[in-house]
Amino acid sequence: MRTSALTQTSPCETCPANARLAQMGLKLEKYDRVVALAGNPNTGKSTVFNALTGLNQHTGNWPGKTVTRAEGGYEFNSIRYKLVDLPGTYSLLSASQDEDVARNFILFGQPDCTVVVTDATALERNLNLAMQVMEITDRVVVAVNLMDEARRKGMEVDTRSLSRDLGVPCIPIVARTGEGMQTLLSTIAGVIEGEILTKPLRIQGTPEFQHAVTRLATQIESLYPEIPNARWLAIRLLDGDDRVQQALISGELVDLTRRQQNQDVQFSRKMAVEGRQ
Repeated sequence: MRTSALTQTSPCETCPANARLAQMGLKLEKYDRVVALAGNPNTGKSTVFNALTGLNQHTGNWPGKTVTRAEGGYEFNSIRYKLVDLPGTYSLLSASQDEDVARNFILFGQPDCTVVVTDATALERNLNLAMQVMEITDRVVVAVNLMDEARRKGMEVDTRSLSRDLGVPCIPIVARTGEGMQTLLSTIAGVIEGEILTKPLRIQGTPEFQHAVTRLATQIESLYPEIPNARWLAIRLLDGDDRVQQALISGELVDLTRRQQNQDVQFSRKMAVEGRQ
């Protein structure tokens, strides 16, 4: 893989992305792009993270949470990437601290790309999370890991057809051996730079449902123009998500969005041990 240690130059300290991510305990110093790594537990997500970042990684806690945060970096084609390993979750419905952290980072941190790591032997179960991520952002790559295990079990995974059906790139990999990782890196870069266009499969529902989503999303945008992805919030509200409803009514979502977009925000960043077991 054409990855390497990072150089010492830094992007503009006052750019909006820097301010958004700083509040979440992340710093863009030395990095040009931010990639989120999501996935169910036991999909090999940590193996993907370690394969890409090597020893160039740190661990700590997410601000105000007991949830561990892992971040690292790599360089590909002279572009420096920060890779954020989100907590392993089965959904983004915010039923736990892990889900809350993962959802908030993808929605409010607005990474340049989100990679969803899946298990090739359990795709049906894993794609629930992928579909939820695809509701939030267009810039998604699905890494179909453990292809060697699928082959050993006599399973055939047609990632080309899966890419067509989902509307996002689906890359077969074996993170443990490095198989497919070069393609994964180039695909992430292509999605970020707009060279690979995505059109994620999203819930359509009945015409009545679509009308309700559009109407509610328009109202949310009118009342809270700073909140990203009003359509996703509208779907969650129509689905009876009490957590989202309470956060919207209380102003929690608005406050969080404003804090991420505040360029003057300062955050005390305490990083733990370099390297990860």
